[in-house]
Amino acid sequence: MPTPTPAPALALRPFLPRDHAPLRSWITSETELVNWAGTAFTWPLDDTQLTAYAAEPDRATWTALTPDGPQGPHGHPLGHVSLYAGRLGRVLISPAARGRGLGGRLVSLALDHAFDTLGLPSVGLGVWAHNTAALRLYERLGFRVERTVPNAIEVAGAPWTAVEMRLSAPVARPGGQ
Repeated sequence: MPTPTPAPALALRPFLPRDHAPLRSWITSETELVNWAGTAFTWPLDDTQLTAYAAEPDRATWTALTPDGPQGPHGHPLGHVSLYAGRLGRVLISPAARGRGLGGRLVSLALDHAFDTLGLPSVGLGVWAHNTAALRLYERLGFRVERTVPNAIEVAGAPWTAVEMRLSAPVARPGGQ
């Protein structure tokens, strides 16, 4: 059996205007936009909306990059994530980079910031129940379901169920272990 290729390393940097075009290219329909961000944006997604989103006070928005890549030392954009008021959100991996374990790396980097830099006691998130890959990822990372909201929204004539999840900060062990 062949050994799986390890996922490339990722780094986070602040979400910049030059990241708008790649992010928009990863979201190709109104349904995908709602799947990514709920009803926070309108279709079609544009630079004005993304600029306002990135400028929200107390919201941290990041682009996930390969540490080095075709674009030089700033790497190649592969994903996006944000943190606002103790909630992880807007998690997205480029369609071309999916299935390589990058989602877990992206979320882990954002959680490191939430727990280690900000000192948050816990982090919450919302995910649509039909997004089973994301649900499995969050559960693997230790998130637990707090509640389920059936029929939270209707998209293209179908009801979507929201799942609210939470992860508590890791407990420090004696000796830094």
